[in-house]
This record gives sequence, structure tokens and C-alpha cells, in this order.
Amino acid sequence: MKPMLEGMLETALYARDLDEAEAFYESVLGLEKITRAANRHVFFRCGPGVLLIFNPEETVKPPSPDALQVPPHGTTGQGHACFRVSGRNINAMAERLTAAGVAIESEVHWPNGGRSIYFRDPAGNSLECAEAKIWGIE
Repeated sequence: MKPMLEGMLETALYARDLDEAEAFYESVLGLEKITRAANRHVFFRCGPGVLLIFNPEETVKPPSPDALQVPPHGTTGQGHACFRVSGRNINAMAERLTAAGVAIESEVHWPNGGRSIYFRDPAGNSLECAEAKIWGIE
């Protein structure tokens, strides 16, 4: 059977302080903001996909009858997302993060030759920038 899933379209992380999250993802990581809905969410373009940052206190509320009927969802605690970055850009991203006062928690050189760096967003989510080859993707 041929797989019907073509890839990941959205990745969701959660942050209670959307102002802080918006500033981090837009100014520090350089993502393009798509939209912001008050204190509920802020969405960013990330390559061919979308990064969704939700306020967990808002997404557990059921939608109003006149809104899009997206079921309540969310999680608590820190999540993880990995951004695809070319090998030639990992050092530049590490320099950008360091210049913004963001600590690099770890740099991993994977057995297959790829590498990644780990750091945290203001909400404590674990973020990673990695070469796609860590998963055998070119």
C-alpha cells in the first residue's frame, strides 16, 4: 500500500506568553509571521510548513458556534521541534542565537555525519537545528 501521508504540514508548540514567543520566533529565529489571534495563537511560515505557537490556556476552550470548529487541544509542559538547517548554516544560526543571548545547550555530531544544535525558546521548549541527513534525508 502506498503511503498517503506526504509530510508534516504543521508543528505545534505551546507558550503562555505569546508576546515573548512572537518576539523570539520573529526576531531571533527570523521566521515570517503569518497571523496572530489575540492571546490564543501566533503562526509562522517555516520553509514549506507552518509553526503554530498556541497559548495552552486558550486552546483547551471549545470554539464559539460562529468560529471554525477546531476541537479543543493542547498540552502542558515543554515540547520539542527540530528545524531543518543546511550544514553551512548551522554555525551562522548558532552565532545568531548566541548574539541574542540564547544558550546552546548541546551540539551533537550524529554517527551518520550530520549534526545538530539544541537550545530553548522563552517558554522552555526544546528546539533543535539539524541537518536533514541525521535522518538519511538529502
